[in-house]
This record gives sequence, structure tokens and C-alpha cells, in this order.
Amino acid sequence: QVQLVESGGGLVQAGGSLRLSCAASGSIASINVMGWYRQCPGKQRELVATITLGNSTNYADSAKGRFTISRDNAKNTVFLQMNSLKPEDTAVYYCNANCRTHGSTWYLWYWGQGTQVTVSS
Repeated sequence: QVQLVESGGGLVQAGGSLRLSCAASGSIASINVMGWYRQCPGKQRELVATITLGNSTNYADSAKGRFTISRDNAKNTVFLQMNSLKPEDTAVYYCNANCRTHGSTWYLWYWGQGTQVTVSS
């Protein structure tokens, strides 16, 4: 019903920048919160940043001052601008969205398939 597709991952040197995008598609009536999470091998998935429909943002301490989350509501897309990247930012980054589909009164959480970000030292 809802698909999230991430793009923009890749390999970058420490200190560099990447911009991730995630487009939601399907029978979407409304999207409340959108966000980015990441997971390193052998570790639990962790929050990076979230943004509400009203553009209120929340960041993990590790992302504050370096990452910026934004969204384009008309295109059901969320972005993550990542600057001053560090090797410890290496992970698979997942998009997450709280969506209500047409004909439903419920909001459900959806996940993208993930995009790899690798930061070399």
C-alpha cells in the first residue's frame, strides 16, 4: 500500500557530505512523522532524526549540528543532509514514515529498504 524508496547513499571521505532522499508512494492520504534511522552491523537500529507534518524536528545527539532533516509535503519526500561526516556515521540508513492510506482512519509505520552510507577515514 505504501512504499518508501531511499536514494543518495554512497561512499564519501571523512569531512564530506551526502544528501539522502526518501520518496513515499502509494495510496497515501496523509503522512504525519517522517524520519531517518541507521543501523551498523551487529548493532540495533537507532534514531537519527525525525520531522513532523508541521516541520518540528528532533535529532540524535550524534546528528545535532551536522545533519539537517527536511521534507517536501507536496512530494511526500523526506531528506537528510549530512555534513562533516565521520567514519562512525557508516551504516545502513533507513527511511521511516507514519502514513494514513485512503479509506483508513489509522496511521501505520512504514520502512524503506535502506541505503548504505560508508565514510572512509
